[in-house]
Amino acid sequence: MLLGLTTMVACTGNKDTTKHDETRIVLKDSVDSQGVQRMQPSKMEQTITFKGKDYQSFVNRVPGDSLARVKNDMGDVFVDNTITLRLTRGNEKVFNKTFTKHNFSSLIGADFMKHAILEGMVFDKTTSQGFVYAVSVSYPQTDLYIPISVTITPDGKMSMVKEELMEEIYEVDS
Repeated sequence: MLLGLTTMVACTGNKDTTKHDETRIVLKDSVDSQGVQRMQPSKMEQTITFKGKDYQSFVNRVPGDSLARVKNDMGDVFVDNTITLRLTRGNEKVFNKTFTKHNFSSLIGADFMKHAILEGMVFDKTTSQGFVYAVSVSYPQTDLYIPISVTITPDGKMSMVKEELMEEIYEVDS
């Protein structure tokens, strides 16, 4: 999953106006005594320069124990995740929201949502509209995922779109 999200981000590239000072990731695997599996929590912090101003991006993923559990075809049970995205400029809050997979339900079919978790969110690039984050909603421990692009404007407005999968592009070209 992480490979798919990383590949999606690597393929889109970054513009020259973006600066990454520091990225920290904290990882820890977890399976409890009942066999319930949790993705490792992760924290990513970085400085992004946009139109000459420095912004601090903070993305924090944690297992959401209060969320509904997801079961795969083999009977394995997984805890879904919440992801908090905070974007600041100096001491000014630009954006602060905690996401669950349900925030993306308008872009994803109900059948997929039933068996999927919110896997990850990473800063991707800046565009003329603002800061673009790549989001992955996926079947746990598989390569099946829906890539979503979330854009945050410098004044804190959010928009999101479902991205095309590489397989879909190749099928159309054939």
